Amino acid sequence: MTAETSQTLDRGLRVLKLLADTDHGLTVTELSNKLGVNRTVVYRLLATLEQHALVRRDLGGRARVGLGVLRLGRQVHPLVREAALPALRALAEDIGATAHLTLVDGSDALAVAVVEPTWTDYHVAYRAGFRHPLDRGAAGRAILSARQTPDAGHPGYTLTHGELEAGASGAAAPLVGVSGVEGSVGVVMLADAVPERVGPRVLDAAREVADALR
Repeated sequence: MTAETSQTLDRGLRVLKLLADTDHGLTVTELSNKLGVNRTVVYRLLATLEQHALVRRDLGGRARVGLGVLRLGRQVHPLVREAALPALRALAEDIGATAHLTLVDGSDALAVAVVEPTWTDYHVAYRAGFRHPLDRGAAGRAILSARQTPDAGHPGYTLTHGELEAGASGAAAPLVGVSGVEGSVGVVMLADAVPERVGPRVLDAAREVADALR
């Protein structure tokens, strides 16, 4: 550290880098050990970063990178969307259903990119910016499934029906291996049940988006 630098800012940036390098989050004790500072300092750093949505803590107390990191630069969010769009377009056209990329925003699932099919007579109206609780709908449930089995490889896909809109079914698979980002890729369609081939196709699309975001 030199006279021109800020020790507190340096520590805060180191916290963000440490959290970005783990998919499972870190506890206050783990951060304290890695930074070589006491727990009180870590609590203050996390509280400040949480105020700016750069860090969030789950119910178990583990800290993770917050979605506010994506908002730091106005160009970052469009880059995430742009990276996902080719796979989403292919998914929407192949399945004939509305495809979406959904990210965690606090306790909600937030749709950040949506692509509608061009050849269908009708489809579910699903817009970027739509949010819903993580425990409702395929997109949020897929994310929660990845949290519950963090070391089990890819947890597969999730199917739901009628949880967000009557008559609509959804399929989604979580993004895996993207440091600092929790999200899922999925489709929503007007159907009583999701056709058998849709789940594996959504899983492939989630892998494609994860590769594009790495």
